[in-house]
Amino acid sequence: MAAVYLRGYGDFDQLDYVTDAPVPTPGPDDVLIKVAAAGINNTDINTRIGWYARDDDDGGGWAGDLGFPRIQGADCCGHIVATGANVDAKRVGERVLVTTMQRHPAGDVPWKTTVFGSEYNGGFAQYATTHHAEAFAVKCDWTDIELASIPCAYSTAENMLQRIGLGRGDTTLITGASGGVGSAAVQLAKRRGAHVIAVSGSAKAAAVAELGADEVVDRNEDLLARFGENAIDVIVDIVAGPAWQQFTRLLRVGGRYVTAGAIAGPIVELDIRDLYLKDLTLKGSTYQEEGVFENLIGYIEAGEIRPVIAATYPLSDIVDAQKAFLDKGYVGKIVLVHPT
Repeated sequence: MAAVYLRGYGDFDQLDYVTDAPVPTPGPDDVLIKVAAAGINNTDINTRIGWYARDDDDGGGWAGDLGFPRIQGADCCGHIVATGANVDAKRVGERVLVTTMQRHPAGDVPWKTTVFGSEYNGGFAQYATTHHAEAFAVKCDWTDIELASIPCAYSTAENMLQRIGLGRGDTTLITGASGGVGSAAVQLAKRRGAHVIAVSGSAKAAAVAELGADEVVDRNEDLLARFGENAIDVIVDIVAGPAWQQFTRLLRVGGRYVTAGAIAGPIVELDIRDLYLKDLTLKGSTYQEEGVFENLIGYIEAGEIRPVIAATYPLSDIVDAQKAFLDKGYVGKIVLVHPT
């Protein structure tokens, strides 16, 4: 089968497109999926370059060091073509989405996660296996490309909103709003009835507004000067970096902050006085409880959300696709299309 091997941590030269990779065999509790398309996400880049490792940690994956070669790909849309011995064979033929943050391979233990395309092989191949409970049938008129944009970005966004208890009427600041997770968060927050302030580059403001944002603010603007202190109920952040120090001042008393990324830098400065004097809640968001992915399937089938596809590339052009992804000159998702 065609596949992209990650040979080791490093630059684009560690990505090796091959056409003679063995087709994986599903285990007793697994399904075998013929992959149609797979989106590109920050986690694919971060895993490739070993970003998740701390200085005192040898590992560069979500849960430590990876075994190489590894087939990455946190997103996967395709059709089940075979089942393991313990799986109902009637599932063959289902069009499915695969969860990115998986509970079952990790033993379904709270706060413990196995990441598709990191701890084991993922969607950058013509075929992939996963635990049957992590493959969700979906019935809709979307294309495979549209569906392939959903698993990582939209589950990350939905999980953040659920974790922080976003509700109707909450004034919500969303950073990185033109990217995959950010654009998903804008749509999902509006679906919950929040007032959404989206932060993005000015060139993308019109496109972000079309996603449903009530206000769009340039990412270089001084947010405190724009809104003043104590103006925001909830901050949904995937950027972090130098702007982070404004966030605790922007939040109202009792305000809530949730993060699932740090694309502008993971080290930030916190004034503890803001945290305790304003009774703030700061939460991280990785582990996904039951219901998060099921919610997304329901939103899709009910026609309540629709992704924005910025560009598609053939799987063989993954390097060009990742370069375009890193240039950030787009709104929405970049998706790889697999050989048939």
